Amino acid sequence: MTEISPSSTPTPGPAGTASAGALTPASQRPPSVTRQVLRRPASLVAGGFLLLLVVLAVAAPWLAPYDPNAQHLADKLAGPSGAHPLGTDEFGRDVLSRMIYACRVSMSAPFISVGVACVIGVPLGLWAAFRGGAVDAVTGRIADTLLSLPGFVCALAIVAVLGPSLVNAMVAVGLAYSPGLFRIVRGATLSVVEEEFVDSARSVGASTPRILGVHVLPNIAAPLTVQVSLLMGLSLILEAGMSFLGLGVRAPTASWGTMLRSAYENQWEAPMAVLPAGVAMVLTVLAFNTMGDAIRDALGARGRR
Repeated sequence: MTEISPSSTPTPGPAGTASAGALTPASQRPPSVTRQVLRRPASLVAGGFLLLLVVLAVAAPWLAPYDPNAQHLADKLAGPSGAHPLGTDEFGRDVLSRMIYACRVSMSAPFISVGVACVIGVPLGLWAAFRGGAVDAVTGRIADTLLSLPGFVCALAIVAVLGPSLVNAMVAVGLAYSPGLFRIVRGATLSVVEEEFVDSARSVGASTPRILGVHVLPNIAAPLTVQVSLLMGLSLILEAGMSFLGLGVRAPTASWGTMLRSAYENQWEAPMAVLPAGVAMVLTVLAFNTMGDAIRDALGARGRR
Protein backbone atom coordinates (compact mmCIF):
# COMPACT_ATOMS: atom_id res chain seq x y z
CA MET A 1 0.00 0.00 0.00
CA THR A 2 1.30 3.43 -0.91
CA GLU A 3 1.80 5.69 2.05
CA ILE A 4 0.88 9.33 1.78
CA SER A 5 3.07 11.67 3.75
CA PRO A 6 1.12 14.09 5.95
CA SER A 7 3.14 16.99 4.54
CA SER A 8 2.10 16.17 0.97
CA THR A 9 -1.40 17.59 1.44
CA PRO A 10 -2.14 21.14 2.56
CA THR A 11 -3.71 21.60 5.94
CA PRO A 12 -7.06 23.29 5.53
CA GLY A 13 -7.62 26.47 7.47
CA PRO A 14 -10.82 27.74 9.05
CA ALA A 15 -12.30 28.60 5.66
CA GLY A 16 -11.04 25.51 3.88
CA THR A 17 -7.97 27.30 2.51
CA ALA A 18 -4.34 26.38 2.73
CA SER A 19 -2.49 26.91 5.98
CA ALA A 20 -1.30 30.35 6.95
CA GLY A 21 2.29 29.42 6.21
CA ALA A 22 1.57 28.67 2.55
CA LEU A 23 2.76 31.23 0.04
CA THR A 24 0.15 33.06 -2.03
CA PRO A 25 0.62 32.42 -5.76
CA ALA A 26 1.78 35.44 -7.74
CA SER A 27 -1.37 35.29 -9.88
CA GLN A 28 -3.54 35.70 -6.76
CA ARG A 29 -1.62 38.56 -5.17
CA PRO A 30 -3.24 42.00 -5.36
CA PRO A 31 -1.63 44.24 -7.99
CA SER A 32 0.66 46.96 -6.75
CA VAL A 33 -0.55 50.53 -6.33
CA THR A 34 1.53 51.65 -9.30
CA ARG A 35 0.04 48.96 -11.54
CA GLN A 36 -3.51 49.81 -10.48
CA VAL A 37 -2.90 53.51 -11.17
CA LEU A 38 -1.42 52.84 -14.60
CA ARG A 39 -4.37 50.65 -15.56
CA ARG A 40 -6.64 53.69 -15.63
CA PRO A 41 -6.41 55.64 -18.90
CA ALA A 42 -7.16 58.97 -17.21
CA SER A 43 -4.40 58.58 -14.61
CA LEU A 44 -2.01 57.33 -17.27
CA VAL A 45 -2.60 60.48 -19.34
CA ALA A 46 -2.35 62.70 -16.25
CA GLY A 47 0.87 61.06 -15.12
CA GLY A 48 2.33 61.37 -18.61
CA PHE A 49 1.46 65.06 -18.69
CA LEU A 50 3.12 65.71 -15.32
CA LEU A 51 6.16 63.71 -16.41
CA LEU A 52 6.33 65.82 -19.56
CA LEU A 53 6.35 68.99 -17.45
CA VAL A 54 9.18 67.60 -15.34
CA VAL A 55 11.20 66.74 -18.47
CA LEU A 56 10.59 70.22 -19.86
CA ALA A 57 11.69 71.78 -16.59
CA VAL A 58 14.90 69.76 -16.40
CA ALA A 59 15.81 70.00 -20.09
CA ALA A 60 14.64 73.59 -20.65
CA PRO A 61 18.07 74.91 -21.78
CA TRP A 62 18.17 72.28 -24.53
CA LEU A 63 14.50 72.28 -25.54
CA ALA A 64 13.69 75.99 -25.57
CA PRO A 65 14.21 77.43 -29.08
CA TYR A 66 15.26 80.87 -27.76
CA ASP A 67 16.64 82.55 -24.68
CA PRO A 68 13.48 83.21 -22.60
CA ASN A 69 14.72 86.69 -21.64
CA ALA A 70 16.02 87.79 -25.06
CA GLN A 71 14.10 90.89 -26.20
CA HIS A 72 13.26 91.75 -29.82
CA LEU A 73 11.11 94.84 -29.65
CA ALA A 74 10.53 94.84 -33.39
CA ASP A 75 8.56 91.58 -32.99
CA LYS A 76 6.57 92.48 -29.86
CA LEU A 77 3.06 91.03 -29.47
CA ALA A 78 3.44 89.04 -32.68
CA GLY A 79 0.98 86.24 -33.32
CA PRO A 80 1.86 82.57 -33.79
CA SER A 81 4.23 81.91 -36.68
CA GLY A 82 6.82 79.42 -37.81
CA ALA A 83 9.56 81.25 -35.93
CA HIS A 84 7.42 81.74 -32.80
CA PRO A 85 4.76 79.00 -32.54
CA LEU A 86 3.03 80.71 -29.59
CA GLY A 87 3.86 84.28 -30.56
CA THR A 88 5.79 86.88 -28.56
CA ASP A 89 5.07 89.10 -25.57
CA GLU A 90 5.26 92.88 -25.18
CA PHE A 91 9.06 92.76 -25.17
CA GLY A 92 9.32 90.48 -28.18
CA ARG A 93 10.31 87.47 -26.07
CA ASP A 94 9.37 84.04 -27.40
CA VAL A 95 6.31 82.76 -25.50
CA LEU A 96 7.09 79.09 -26.13
CA SER A 97 10.55 79.43 -24.63
CA ARG A 98 9.15 81.21 -21.61
CA MET A 99 6.45 78.55 -21.21
CA ILE A 100 9.12 75.83 -21.14
CA TYR A 101 11.25 77.66 -18.59
CA ALA A 102 8.16 78.44 -16.51
CA CYS A 103 7.71 74.70 -15.95
CA ARG A 104 10.59 74.94 -13.47
CA VAL A 105 8.61 77.30 -11.26
CA SER A 106 5.32 75.46 -11.78
CA MET A 107 6.80 72.10 -10.77
CA SER A 108 8.93 73.28 -7.86
CA ALA A 109 6.39 75.63 -6.24
CA PRO A 110 3.75 72.98 -5.30
CA PHE A 111 6.39 70.63 -3.88
CA ILE A 112 7.86 73.39 -1.69
CA SER A 113 4.52 74.54 -0.27
CA VAL A 114 3.00 71.07 0.19
CA GLY A 115 6.28 69.81 1.62
CA VAL A 116 6.21 72.55 4.26
CA ALA A 117 2.56 71.79 5.05
CA CYS A 118 3.27 68.04 5.38
CA VAL A 119 6.32 68.56 7.61
CA ILE A 120 4.21 70.64 10.00
CA GLY A 121 0.69 69.22 9.68
CA VAL A 122 1.22 65.45 9.37
CA PRO A 123 3.42 64.81 12.47
CA LEU A 124 1.35 67.16 14.63
CA GLY A 125 -1.92 65.58 13.47
CA LEU A 126 -0.64 62.07 14.20
CA TRP A 127 0.76 63.05 17.58
CA ALA A 128 -2.32 64.98 18.71
CA ALA A 129 -4.74 62.18 17.81
CA PHE A 130 -2.55 59.49 19.34
CA ARG A 131 -1.84 61.32 22.59
CA GLY A 132 -5.22 62.97 23.07
CA GLY A 133 -5.94 64.91 26.23
CA ALA A 134 -4.30 68.30 26.68
CA VAL A 135 -2.02 67.83 23.67
CA ASP A 136 -4.99 67.31 21.38
CA ALA A 137 -6.93 70.16 22.92
CA VAL A 138 -4.13 72.72 22.64
CA THR A 139 -3.03 71.83 19.11
CA GLY A 140 -6.65 71.65 17.97
CA ARG A 141 -7.45 75.13 19.28
CA ILE A 142 -4.34 76.57 17.65
CA ALA A 143 -5.30 74.97 14.32
CA ASP A 144 -8.87 76.27 14.64
CA THR A 145 -7.56 79.78 15.26
CA LEU A 146 -5.30 79.68 12.22
CA LEU A 147 -8.07 78.21 10.07
CA SER A 148 -10.31 81.13 10.94
CA LEU A 149 -7.86 83.46 9.16
CA PRO A 150 -7.94 83.73 5.34
CA GLY A 151 -5.06 81.59 4.08
CA PHE A 152 -4.20 83.75 1.09
CA VAL A 153 -4.17 86.91 3.20
CA CYS A 154 -1.88 85.23 5.76
CA ALA A 155 0.44 84.16 2.96
CA LEU A 156 0.53 87.73 1.64
CA ALA A 157 1.37 89.01 5.11
CA ILE A 158 4.23 86.53 5.51
CA VAL A 159 5.65 87.43 2.10
CA ALA A 160 5.40 91.11 2.98
CA VAL A 161 7.61 90.44 6.01
CA LEU A 162 10.08 88.02 4.37
CA GLY A 163 10.22 89.75 0.99
CA PRO A 164 8.95 88.66 -2.43
CA SER A 165 10.56 85.51 -3.86
CA LEU A 166 9.44 82.07 -4.96
CA VAL A 167 10.73 80.27 -1.86
CA ASN A 168 9.27 82.83 0.55
CA ALA A 169 5.92 82.77 -1.22
CA MET A 170 5.70 78.98 -1.18
CA VAL A 171 6.83 78.70 2.43
CA ALA A 172 4.08 81.17 3.31
CA VAL A 173 1.53 79.10 1.38
CA GLY A 174 2.73 75.94 3.12
CA LEU A 175 2.32 77.56 6.53
CA ALA A 176 -1.19 78.62 5.56
CA TYR A 177 -2.04 75.06 4.45
CA SER A 178 -0.64 73.26 7.51
CA PRO A 179 -3.65 73.79 9.87
CA GLY A 180 -6.06 72.28 7.34
CA LEU A 181 -3.76 69.32 6.74
CA PHE A 182 -3.43 68.92 10.51
CA ARG A 183 -7.21 68.59 10.84
CA ILE A 184 -7.42 66.01 8.03
CA VAL A 185 -4.63 63.86 9.50
CA ARG A 186 -5.97 64.16 13.05
CA GLY A 187 -9.49 63.11 12.03
CA ALA A 188 -8.25 60.13 10.01
CA THR A 189 -5.89 59.06 12.81
CA LEU A 190 -8.63 59.13 15.44
CA SER A 191 -10.52 56.43 13.52
CA VAL A 192 -7.42 54.25 13.22
CA VAL A 193 -5.96 54.38 16.73
CA GLU A 194 -9.02 52.57 18.08
CA GLU A 195 -8.39 49.52 15.90
CA GLU A 196 -7.25 46.23 17.40
CA PHE A 197 -3.95 46.11 15.54
CA VAL A 198 -2.90 49.36 17.25
CA ASP A 199 -3.78 47.88 20.66
CA SER A 200 -1.79 44.76 19.74
CA ALA A 201 1.23 46.87 18.82
CA ARG A 202 0.98 48.67 22.15
CA SER A 203 0.71 45.40 24.06
CA VAL A 204 3.95 44.05 22.60
CA GLY A 205 5.78 47.24 23.58
CA ALA A 206 6.05 49.00 20.21
CA SER A 207 7.25 52.58 20.51
CA THR A 208 5.02 55.51 19.60
CA PRO A 209 7.03 56.46 16.47
CA ARG A 210 6.85 52.87 15.25
CA ILE A 211 3.10 52.61 15.83
CA LEU A 212 2.47 55.90 14.05
CA GLY A 213 4.85 55.26 11.16
CA VAL A 214 4.22 51.55 10.55
CA HIS A 215 0.63 50.98 11.62
CA VAL A 216 -1.23 54.31 11.52
CA LEU A 217 0.28 56.31 8.66
CA PRO A 218 -0.26 53.63 5.95
CA ASN A 219 -3.92 53.37 6.98
CA ILE A 220 -4.54 57.10 6.54
CA ALA A 221 -2.68 57.25 3.23
CA ALA A 222 -5.87 57.42 1.12
CA PRO A 223 -7.38 60.62 2.59
CA LEU A 224 -3.92 62.12 2.96
CA THR A 225 -3.17 61.49 -0.72
CA VAL A 226 -6.39 63.18 -1.81
CA GLN A 227 -5.67 66.22 0.32
CA VAL A 228 -2.07 66.46 -0.90
CA SER A 229 -3.15 66.25 -4.54
CA LEU A 230 -5.69 69.02 -3.98
CA LEU A 231 -3.07 71.17 -2.26
CA MET A 232 -0.65 70.64 -5.15
CA GLY A 233 -3.15 72.12 -7.58
CA LEU A 234 -4.10 74.94 -5.23
CA SER A 235 -0.43 75.74 -4.64
CA LEU A 236 0.10 76.12 -8.36
CA ILE A 237 -2.85 78.53 -8.55
CA LEU A 238 -1.66 80.50 -5.52
CA GLU A 239 1.87 80.75 -6.90
CA ALA A 240 0.47 82.13 -10.13
CA GLY A 241 -1.71 84.55 -8.19
CA MET A 242 1.19 85.81 -6.08
CA SER A 243 3.41 86.15 -9.14
CA PHE A 244 0.55 87.97 -10.86
CA LEU A 245 0.59 90.46 -7.98
CA GLY A 246 4.37 90.76 -8.06
CA LEU A 247 4.96 88.85 -4.80
CA GLY A 248 6.26 85.60 -6.30
CA VAL A 249 9.10 85.21 -8.78
CA ARG A 250 10.81 88.40 -9.80
CA ALA A 251 11.17 89.68 -13.35
CA PRO A 252 12.50 88.63 -15.78
CA THR A 253 12.12 85.04 -14.49
CA ALA A 254 9.45 83.22 -16.46
CA SER A 255 6.42 81.85 -14.65
CA TRP A 256 2.85 81.24 -15.71
CA GLY A 257 1.66 83.87 -13.23
CA THR A 258 3.87 86.62 -14.63
CA MET A 259 2.87 85.60 -18.14
CA LEU A 260 -0.79 85.96 -17.19
CA ARG A 261 0.00 89.40 -15.80
CA SER A 262 1.67 90.37 -19.07
CA ALA A 263 -1.33 89.07 -21.05
CA TYR A 264 -3.71 91.01 -18.80
CA GLU A 265 -1.81 94.26 -19.34
CA ASN A 266 -1.88 93.77 -23.12
CA GLN A 267 -5.32 92.18 -23.50
CA TRP A 268 -6.48 94.71 -26.10
CA GLU A 269 -3.40 94.38 -28.35
CA ALA A 270 -3.11 90.57 -27.97
CA PRO A 271 -6.39 89.09 -26.65
CA MET A 272 -5.25 85.47 -27.17
CA ALA A 273 -2.00 85.85 -25.19
CA VAL A 274 -3.71 84.54 -22.05
CA LEU A 275 -4.33 81.10 -23.54
CA PRO A 276 -0.87 79.39 -23.30
CA ALA A 277 -0.32 79.98 -19.58
CA GLY A 278 -4.02 79.68 -18.72
CA VAL A 279 -4.51 76.36 -20.50
CA ALA A 280 -1.28 74.98 -19.04
CA MET A 281 -2.43 75.84 -15.51
CA VAL A 282 -5.85 74.24 -16.00
CA LEU A 283 -4.35 71.03 -17.39
CA THR A 284 -1.75 70.81 -14.63
CA VAL A 285 -4.32 71.22 -11.85
CA LEU A 286 -6.54 68.57 -13.47
CA ALA A 287 -3.54 66.25 -13.75
CA PHE A 288 -2.69 66.62 -10.05
CA ASN A 289 -6.30 65.94 -9.03
CA THR A 290 -6.65 62.96 -11.37
CA MET A 291 -3.47 61.36 -10.06
CA GLY A 292 -4.58 61.93 -6.48
CA ASP A 293 -7.94 60.27 -7.09
CA ALA A 294 -6.30 57.31 -8.82
CA ILE A 295 -3.81 56.76 -6.00
CA ARG A 296 -6.59 57.04 -3.41
CA ASP A 297 -8.69 54.43 -5.21
CA ALA A 298 -5.70 52.10 -5.52
CA LEU A 299 -4.84 52.41 -1.83
CA GLY A 300 -8.48 51.86 -0.89
CA ALA A 301 -8.73 48.76 -3.07
CA ARG A 302 -5.64 47.22 -1.45
CA GLY A 303 -6.97 48.07 2.00
CA ARG A 304 -10.23 46.19 1.34
CA ARG A 305 -8.46 42.96 0.38
